[in-house]
Amino acid sequence: MHTFSIIIPVKPGGYVAACEHLKKILPDELRYEILLAEGKAPSQQRNLAAREARGEILYFLDDDSLINPENIARCSDEMDDPTVAVIGGPSITPEGDSWLQKLFGCALSSAFGTGGVRNRYRAYGEKRTTTDKELILCNLAIRRSVFIDLDGFNECLYPNEENEFMERVTSAGYTLLHDPSLIMYRSQRQTLKAFIRQMFGYGRGRGQQTLITKSYSVTSFIPLFFVAYLIIALIGIKYVLLLVPLMIYLCASLVTSFLVLSRTGRLSSLLLPALYPLMHIVNGVGLLWGITHGKPNPVHDSGIRIRRIKQLGESFPA
Repeated sequence: MHTFSIIIPVKPGGYVAACEHLKKILPDELRYEILLAEGKAPSQQRNLAAREARGEILYFLDDDSLINPENIARCSDEMDDPTVAVIGGPSITPEGDSWLQKLFGCALSSAFGTGGVRNRYRAYGEKRTTTDKELILCNLAIRRSVFIDLDGFNECLYPNEENEFMERVTSAGYTLLHDPSLIMYRSQRQTLKAFIRQMFGYGRGRGQQTLITKSYSVTSFIPLFFVAYLIIALIGIKYVLLLVPLMIYLCASLVTSFLVLSRTGRLSSLLLPALYPLMHIVNGVGLLWGITHGKPNPVHDSGIRIRRIKQLGESFPA
């Protein structure tokens, strides 16, 4: 059994639901430690905690990530293969979330909403070799030796720091794994405003990542193409043929919403035809912002504090 360092970045003084959850579900005989990295620069916080970590495997969670108790053992088994450097699973919307949060979860986990990225938000298929598109940082295990050798996360990026890092991992010849059974529960944003901010941030991060790595995926830029098309269609609105793609898009979103409704039974799914274009437009605008504002500068916080909440080989403090 490998040793684990569970790393959780938190804002100063913030409540850490993940830590309380771990205390309840993980047996003391498991060899793991918990490091809270307090500060206002998440990428730097994770890097500093990783350098102080004593475990062989770094398991990155967010402060509200609620993992299944068997996740540690499953990660350990997969890391027996020395070619595997990263393994992760989906972030699932809890049943206790509000109807609006569940609506956001449906949008994120649908093919029409997020394409190949949707497997970050649903447990689907079998364990498989993958790319960064299926992995998410709030439920991600990384071999510490590889993390240190590759200089950790790029502190110019947040979000998308894990995506850029995983590009370097695969370039170094290591394998990424996605295990749908490696489930973690995490609530979606509570308000539409927060969800819009999230979608913009994802787009901005992807744009900035593109500037740094000088590599890109055409599918990642579809939201930006969609925004460009809408502008062209608005300018040339008198040309009916220009509106045909939009009609197809709206019909597809309507069909998808009914499919989600039949699968989940949630009437709120009928709002997806309004939510889909909103999230796609906002993500596209974020992408445009990211690639037009130049390479970002590192975000540093001189007041970061690393707290070891639980020691390796010791019981959880009372």
